[in-house]
Amino acid sequence: MGTSRPQEKPVAIYAATAANLLIAAAKFFAALATGSSAMLSEAIHSLVDTGNQLLLLLGVHRSRKPPDAQHPFGYGKEIYFWSLVVAMLLFSLGGGLSVFEGYRRIREPAPLADPFWNYIVLVIALVAEGASWMVAAREMAQERRGRESLFGLFRRSKDPSTFVVLAEDSAAMIGVLIALAGVGLAEFFRAPWIDGAAAILIGLVLIAVAFLLIYESRALIMGERADSEAIDTVRRIVVAENGVTGAGRLLTMQIGADRALLDLEATVDPDLPAEEILRVMDRLETKIRQAAPEFEHVFIKTRRDETINSPSRASDAAP
Repeated sequence: MGTSRPQEKPVAIYAATAANLLIAAAKFFAALATGSSAMLSEAIHSLVDTGNQLLLLLGVHRSRKPPDAQHPFGYGKEIYFWSLVVAMLLFSLGGGLSVFEGYRRIREPAPLADPFWNYIVLVIALVAEGASWMVAAREMAQERRGRESLFGLFRRSKDPSTFVVLAEDSAAMIGVLIALAGVGLAEFFRAPWIDGAAAILIGLVLIAVAFLLIYESRALIMGERADSEAIDTVRRIVVAENGVTGAGRLLTMQIGADRALLDLEATVDPDLPAEEILRVMDRLETKIRQAAPEFEHVFIKTRRDETINSPSRASDAAP
């Protein structure tokens, strides 16, 4: 059975954009009021995340452009390009600026002015990020198979509108927890450098998530194969078809979040007339499109099974 097609509207992106925009404003206010580096790192992170969601929305919109003479297979892969841009921004702006701000605070420690606002904003941020994470996880869970782990589903997903948002929200929640610990420990021990260390740790978390997203986006841009379950479904359909004696070459490539290309070779009975072979090909294409609708482009090549009536087979069959 093919993977489910994504919803028409990228709900996870809308939820993450709204949450991050409000959280970024609150975090900047708290950072200015208290002078916390960890809070400033979190504010930068939320602002970068907001811009990232807008870039993903742009990618989703452009990936739905119809095929034209320059791009006969459509623009589906454009969402993968923008997910790569998002990962690079998360690495450079989110992670890099957080590490720099933390290093600056360690070099020039200063006591926090009034950490009360930090706690209030961070708790609110944790709730908002958690709600956004739940939306993204629920969207992605629609494709879960059995007891498949969320991380396994993340690795298998072909839709950046959910897996990028889920990764960013996961990093955001971890960052908020680190910021809470950093602010609390810095106040308890009266050691402002702890706040700076927390900012560096937040930056390292963002860099790690960015590397993961870069790896996933790179694989999809280069032409990752379609979902393995969809490939197995196609192979079963081919070998079960009357007149087909085997499935030969089966090549696939993901060309969008919900689109894939299929190029397969089916071995047919050499006694079939040409008209019947054409009917076999038509039946195969119809069944494949019904069972695995993500295969938007299906190319089928047939070759006759010369081993059925070959002299060697005939001699083996003789008494």
